[in-house]
Amino acid sequence: MISFLKEFIQFLRERKKYWLYPIIIVLALFGVLIVLSQGSAVAPFIYTIF
Repeated sequence: MISFLKEFIQFLRERKKYWLYPIIIVLALFGVLIVLSQGSAVAPFIYTIF
């Protein structure tokens, strides 16, 4: 998995696809938010955002 991420970042740098960085960051933040909110008291408040 780590080699895939390294290769993907290298691809983005070589092809100058800098516009993909914000999209990847937002998706990663949503993923972290979902993982951290499972089984916690914060979950009902996250549902109101969406």
